[in-house]
Amino acid sequence: MADLVIRPLVAGEEELFESMPDPLPQLRQVGYADGLACGGFRPEHTWVAVRAGRVVARAAWALPPGSVGDPWLDRFDLATAPQDGAALLSAAHEALGGPKTYHAALPAYWRRQPEVRAVVAAPMAAARLAGLVEQGERLRCSWTGGPLPVPAGRFSFRPATDAAEIDALVARIGEPDLLTGAETARAVAGVDLATDPLSWLTGPVQDWRVALDGGEPVGLAAPVGRACFPMIAYLGVREESARADLLAHAVGTLHTGGAHEVIADVDAHRVAVVADLERTGFRRIRARVTFAPAEA
Repeated sequence: MADLVIRPLVAGEEELFESMPDPLPQLRQVGYADGLACGGFRPEHTWVAVRAGRVVARAAWALPPGSVGDPWLDRFDLATAPQDGAALLSAAHEALGGPKTYHAALPAYWRRQPEVRAVVAAPMAAARLAGLVEQGERLRCSWTGGPLPVPAGRFSFRPATDAAEIDALVARIGEPDLLTGAETARAVAGVDLATDPLSWLTGPVQDWRVALDGGEPVGLAAPVGRACFPMIAYLGVREESARADLLAHAVGTLHTGGAHEVIADVDAHRVAVVADLERTGFRRIRARVTFAPAEA
């Protein structure tokens, strides 16, 4: 068997990276050329494994310009043995200063699709061989129109009054139900979106929506329409019964403002939250399994 050559790309070799067929073309994700154009991908953060003139593995770490954190592995495709993929990752990790987090993007219902599981088994095994540990799965969901559920009428909603009210409610909520773009906030700005969302979500505080039960604040949502796409960046409740109405209200706020699609990210194990998203009209469009360095 021909030797495996592992190396980073150099500028102008974009076609070499793209020469490997996309094993999951059904996934909606940023193309490599677009990532280079916006500065998130860089040749020195992109590695290939070549055997007999053919790319059999490729990996691209992403880091937007101006970020304070480490790059994360955003694209990793493998058409050879897991040991070859692990060799690529290990060589790149050494050059990058140590193991980095890997966000494996997958079709939404990948666990139910044997053909998809067969594709992703090798890169996931390679990540484990390279010392990365599976940390959890998050779902990206999309609302693209349709009637919203009629609220029960128990809760009312109003804009947040100021940053102090938002910070106080965030502290009382503790664990939010929805955090969209949390990984980007941490890597780009070093911000924990769950505990300090205003350091990342810098739009008008009046865009935040507070759910009230008899005048008492019981929920908080950040429907963000001024980002790269409309999203529910943050949603948390102190009473679970408020979640469905607050979610529908937040989506309705964005839709009234002109949004035709709304994105929301949720941890896959939050079954009740996923159910409320689906009842609101969201559908799953992607899953992402995170692998992190063992010491993280």
